[in-house]
Amino acid sequence: MENIFNIGIQIIIWLQDLGGWLEPIMKVITFLGNEQFYLLVAPAILWCIDARLGLRLGIFLMINGTINSALKVAFHGPRPYWYTSDVEALGSAENSFGAPSGHAQNSVVVWGAVAQHIKRRWAWIVAILLMFFIGISRLYLAVHFPHDVLLGWIFGVIVLWILLRLEKPVLKWFKKFNLGIQILLAFIFSLGLILLVLLAQLTLSGWSLPIEWVNNAHLAFPTEPEITPSSYHNFLSSVGAFFGMAAGWIWLVSTGGFSMNGIWWKLILRYLLGLVGVLVLYLVPSLLLADSETFISFAIRYIRYAIIGFWIAGLAPWLFVKVKLASKERQDV
Repeated sequence: MENIFNIGIQIIIWLQDLGGWLEPIMKVITFLGNEQFYLLVAPAILWCIDARLGLRLGIFLMINGTINSALKVAFHGPRPYWYTSDVEALGSAENSFGAPSGHAQNSVVVWGAVAQHIKRRWAWIVAILLMFFIGISRLYLAVHFPHDVLLGWIFGVIVLWILLRLEKPVLKWFKKFNLGIQILLAFIFSLGLILLVLLAQLTLSGWSLPIEWVNNAHLAFPTEPEITPSSYHNFLSSVGAFFGMAAGWIWLVSTGGFSMNGIWWKLILRYLLGLVGVLVLYLVPSLLLADSETFISFAIRYIRYAIIGFWIAGLAPWLFVKVKLASKERQDV
């Protein structure tokens, strides 16, 4: 693997030598693949444009994010700036393993799902360009090796294909059950996602984090805590948000659903009101609660993101109806 790492380092150095003027551009592009960006966009689609597409993107993203976490643990590869100090770490500090790139994998699943929904050639062109440049931005910022990005694209295609193939038959089977059983099944599936990562953890048996990776990471970001790439915190947010979104939508349907239609100022108020809820639930706990490697901390993280997901897919749309920013419209799970 050292030859692959060293070739990757040379490619990253070449990209960074193109000039510092690219740094702000690459940071903007990489933001299009950040968790924070999806927290802004997916709810906007769900609340104001197409509820089913917004829900699909959220569910797909959370499932894919957990699969990516499991793959990262299974490969347990370094970030470029962990591996050597020869590259300049231009991105934010990263605590998870490198391969495959989560940004690359998520971009394929999210933007690929959008293009598949639109079913237009221009949509696929835009989606592929976004996938490509998000991947390149991760190289320039020295947070991923080229093979990390390539693996991210490959696994993203595989996951997207599987999710699209299974979506209809799984939903058809799922609709046979009542409200309580549906929510229970969503919870059990979230536990299955956790189990997937726990199984991947078995690959770390007898393996220890190289001290060089720890030292180089600290050298790049001296004010950040020591890296803990096998921490459960790296995937519990995705699992919790999946369960919250699934349970929220199931509950919303039982209340009569909601219509995305509305005049423009109601759509804007709807988004702003919902976004305030997301930001409060996302930011306040992170200021009050410090992550630790304890069961209680893991459980709190799962619950916190489950509440965020429930707000996005269930409680916020219900509130829109109550305050007359939306009307009821019967929908299926």
